[in-house]
Amino acid sequence: MAARNAPTGRQRRLATELRRLREQAGVSIQDAAAMLGADRTMVSNIEAGRTTVSEDRVRQLACHYKCPDSNLIDALAAIASSRRAPNWWAEYRGKLPEGHLDISELEHHAVRIRTAQTVHLPGLLQTEDHARALFELTVPKLSRLDVELRVAHRMRRQTVLTGENPTPYLGIIHEAALRLAFGGQDVARAQLERLADVADEPHITLLVIPFSAGGFHGAGQSILYAEGPVPQLDTIQLDTALGATFVDTPTPLGNYRSLLDLMEESALSADDSREMIQSIAHKIG
Repeated sequence: MAARNAPTGRQRRLATELRRLREQAGVSIQDAAAMLGADRTMVSNIEAGRTTVSEDRVRQLACHYKCPDSNLIDALAAIASSRRAPNWWAEYRGKLPEGHLDISELEHHAVRIRTAQTVHLPGLLQTEDHARALFELTVPKLSRLDVELRVAHRMRRQTVLTGENPTPYLGIIHEAALRLAFGGQDVARAQLERLADVADEPHITLLVIPFSAGGFHGAGQSILYAEGPVPQLDTIQLDTALGATFVDTPTPLGNYRSLLDLMEESALSADDSREMIQSIAHKIG
């Protein structure tokens, strides 16, 4: 096992789940360390994500904790075994805030993605010009280099929705987000046309909540719900004024699943949503 300075979000999640399993089993850090033939500092470092852990040791610990869920154990072991795999977002390390990289990693490993947006359009569906217009409004103002780095990173994130095995995606968008013309009329029209086009993809579903729906559950929130290989490894990412926040505890996960279900109920059908997007695009300019 080797120490590392900056664990990724996925590595931190592995550490968190190992701690949860130990606590649920009522096993002390000292007992876990004795089982591994190590000292308690090593277990503490594993559970803090400061020290890598092998697939074999993940299975050892899960067995010691008498975890009955073989699917969860396999999923945790897979995280451990892939910790050294190179990924495209690593090239942005030190250039963008770590939260941007954690979102990339989260989306890359998700088996299904659900998002809800009430003011901004989903990042995974934005055009380059639309994304650039948004980043140019960041406070404090970003340098031209920082804007272009963020735009390039956002465009690379979108690869999860393309290729031979694209990730199933469901996006809930409020009508307000469709009508805010970031970047001007030409940029806004091209962005809406992009949404209408991707809505025809079999793995992408877009649902619009119209103004006529009035008040609705989750109004004002921006949510990304990434489903893991097992429900225990689902993760929520929330946008805040201070950056990305990640939530992975069981009760909030259940609450946000229910919230997204309620937001879907407030939205138009997929066909009617696509017609609204096309109608608004045609009326611009």
